[in-house]
Amino acid sequence: MPDAINVSAESLETFVSGIFRHAGCSEADAADMAQCLVQTNLWGIDSHGVLRVPEYLDRFQSGAMNTAPETRTLKAGSSLEVLDADNGPGYIAARFAMSRAIELAEQGNIAAVGIINSNHCGATSLYARMALERDMIGIAMSNVAPNMVMPGGSRPITGNNPVAVAVPTFGEFPFVLDISMSTVAGGKMLVAARNGETIPLGWATDKDGRPTIDPMAGFEGFLLPMGGHKGFGLALLVDILCGVITGGSFQHHLKSMYRYPSDPSRTAHLMLVINPLVFIGKEQLKSRMGEFFETIKGSPMWDKDSEMLLPGEIEYREERERRRYGIPLPATLYDELAQIGNEMNLDAVLSLVPS
Repeated sequence: MPDAINVSAESLETFVSGIFRHAGCSEADAADMAQCLVQTNLWGIDSHGVLRVPEYLDRFQSGAMNTAPETRTLKAGSSLEVLDADNGPGYIAARFAMSRAIELAEQGNIAAVGIINSNHCGATSLYARMALERDMIGIAMSNVAPNMVMPGGSRPITGNNPVAVAVPTFGEFPFVLDISMSTVAGGKMLVAARNGETIPLGWATDKDGRPTIDPMAGFEGFLLPMGGHKGFGLALLVDILCGVITGGSFQHHLKSMYRYPSDPSRTAHLMLVINPLVFIGKEQLKSRMGEFFETIKGSPMWDKDSEMLLPGEIEYREERERRRYGIPLPATLYDELAQIGNEMNLDAVLSLVPS
C-alpha cells in the first residue's frame, strides 16, 4: 500500500460526518465538524484535520465530550457576551460564538464573544474566516492546556494558545494569519510520527524538558515557544483574554484531551469581529489591500527562484490542488478510518482519487 492515499474531499466529509453521527451527534453538528476537519485538510493543515477523528470519537464514547450540548448565554452587555458551551465539541462552540459575534458586529460594528467550558476547536482560522462572508475582519483565539515551556524549563506553565486573523481583500484570496505560539503545532509531531520522520531541534522537548528530535517524545513532552519570550508572552495574553477575564478555565485548570482522555478539557475561546467598512468603503479597501499585497509580492528576493508569499496564499493554492487531486491521507490513517467505518457499518465510503 502506498505511503499516502488520495481521497476526494466530498467523500471524506460525508464519511467523517457519518462517524460523528453514529457517535451520537446531531446531523447538523456532525456535518459541521466534518466540514471543519476536511476544510483544514484542504488547506494543507493536516495536523488539525481528520487525523484528529479517532481522538474525538474516543472522547464522545467515553463521555468526556458532550454529543448534545446546549449552549447558553452567561453574560451579555452591548456588543460583549460570554457563552457556556456545555462541554460540547470546540468546533460547534467556536462556530456558535463567531456567528454571534458577527450578529453583534452587524449592529454595532465591533463585537467580542467569549465561550467557556468547550473543547479542542482545531484551526482557529476556521472561525476568523467566517467574518469574511460579511465583509468583516475576524479574530479567533483559544487557550489550551499547558503544553509549552520556556527554553530551560522542565514543566509547562501555559499552552501554545492559537490566534487567527482574517481580513477581507475582495481579491483572489483574503489575508489570513493563523498561528500558535509554539514553534510548531503539536499535531505536526503526530504527523511526523505517522510518517516515520524525525523533528528538528527547537520544536519540542521530552517530558524532562530536554530538546529532542523524536516526534513521539516531543508529543509526550512539551512544545517550545516561537521567538522565545515573545511567543511565550503572547501565549500568556491569549490565556488571559480567553480564560481569565471570561470566567473560564486557564493554565492548569485546563486539561489536555491526550493526557486526560476521559475528562472535559474546559477550553475557552474568544471571537472578535470588526467592520472595516466603517472606516473606508468596499472599493477603497479593495484598492488599498491590492496595493498592500502588490508591494509585498514585488519585494525582491535574494534567491531568484523563490517567491514572497502572503498569509493565506499557501492555503489558497493548496486547496485548489487538493480539490482537484484529492486529500493525501497517510496509509495508516486511511486504514484506521476505514476500520472505524466498517465497525460502524457506515454506508459512506472513502472515494480514491487516482494519482
